[in-house]
Amino acid sequence: MTELYQALADLNNIKFSAYRTAMKLRHVQKALRLDLLKLSSVVDVFREQELQHAEHVMDVVEVIHALTSLYEKLEEERSILINIPLCVDMCLNWLLNVYDSGRNGKMRVLSFKTGLVILCNADIQEKYKYLFRQVCGPGGLTDQKHLSLLLHEAIQIPRQLGEVAAFGGSNVEPSVRSCFRMAPGKSAIEVSHFLEWMSLEPQSVVWLPVLHRVTVAETAKHQARCYICKQCPIKGFRYRSLKQFNVDICQTCFLTGRTTKGKKLHYPIMEYYTPTTSGEKMRDFAKTLKNKFRSKQYFSKHPQRGYLPVQSVLEVESSETPCSSPRLPHADTHSRIEHFASRYEFSLTRTVIAPYLCSDILPAATSAHSPEVLQGEYRRLKWKHEEAAASPQLLESGPGSPAGQQDEELLAEARVLRQHKTRLETRMQILEDHNKQLESQLHRLRELLLEKERQEMLTNAGSRRTRRQGTRKDLSQVKGEEMWRQKYFYLRVAIIET
Repeated sequence: MTELYQALADLNNIKFSAYRTAMKLRHVQKALRLDLLKLSSVVDVFREQELQHAEHVMDVVEVIHALTSLYEKLEEERSILINIPLCVDMCLNWLLNVYDSGRNGKMRVLSFKTGLVILCNADIQEKYKYLFRQVCGPGGLTDQKHLSLLLHEAIQIPRQLGEVAAFGGSNVEPSVRSCFRMAPGKSAIEVSHFLEWMSLEPQSVVWLPVLHRVTVAETAKHQARCYICKQCPIKGFRYRSLKQFNVDICQTCFLTGRTTKGKKLHYPIMEYYTPTTSGEKMRDFAKTLKNKFRSKQYFSKHPQRGYLPVQSVLEVESSETPCSSPRLPHADTHSRIEHFASRYEFSLTRTVIAPYLCSDILPAATSAHSPEVLQGEYRRLKWKHEEAAASPQLLESGPGSPAGQQDEELLAEARVLRQHKTRLETRMQILEDHNKQLESQLHRLRELLLEKERQEMLTNAGSRRTRRQGTRKDLSQVKGEEMWRQKYFYLRVAIIET
């Protein structure tokens, strides 16, 4: 798990939080081998383990038994060899970190199901339907209480990754109210209302559809050259400028905010996670040509946000999370019609990135999933009006009222969190300086060791040279003695002969 979290920390250079969270979850999904697990297999294991009551509390032993059955079924279906004890241990630790950070050894069935269903390999609509069935009653309806339980379980995943602030925080009440606006005046909603709301990609769960686009984009290959790093072909996500001709950017350069000198990126930008067709290329060319004649003021007046924002009490103070729906000039009817028509043209394989993207949150990409996009846009504008009307009431609540006291408590908690963040950043800076000092000392030690090795090599070379010279002297002495012996022998022979 330490290596897994270290790998997740390496993804913090991604600029946009929705994609940063999705990339981290994809890494977790692969590490736990849940990307090979089908939803039908997960449901079968839940049925075999009799995990039908969402409110039932499981202990660690029950969780281990369920995970073991799950991975054994996966090994049998895929006919591959899996290290089941390792996968069970890692998956257990991940679920406990998400849903039992206090390590009490207890976990609700709803938490267990949510954690596995979100990371399994299945169509996103099927995941939505299954999760909704876990909190609905016998009539297929669910109320605000049970929906808040489901959203609370889902938001714990980005909370474990440290990304919850970008998705509206841990408070799910604004998301519940936003969902129930799909059925105004009703105390319970159907699965169709929930699916319609999720298709708008609300801010609190926008990371889930982005995760599915990341999965699809892994196998995509685009016959284009990156405008910044010159990579060709582009693998993964491909981002095309609708303001400049022949400007394509790979996912690494775009998500990390990399640019080249003198080359500034202009919005709007189209995102592709599947190869493009000739019709889409012609349509983008026409849009780019049209945008060439539009000024920056036009794009500032016609921003497009690819997710459904959720307003919370702290949004007045927070500047990290945009709190309003797309702004449209009510007096300019033609601009509104053009805006709705352009959103209707978005296909399932493309998304528009807003021209005012901030570094803290990426408006997740959306597409026109049904012909009811105009009606959805109307709901967005209506919700914006209602939220704008409700905001002054939140701000005007006196300090003595319960709402005012709650606001003061939340603001105090936010200040404490900011102070804690400042302290952590200071400690991180100190640790970085300490690491630099250690690196310099290590570099100096390496130089000393190399110098010592160099001196030893020179000493050894000198001693070998001295030994070779001594050996030569010994050989010359032996040869001289042998020569004198031969001369003495010849002299004695000559004397004897005479």
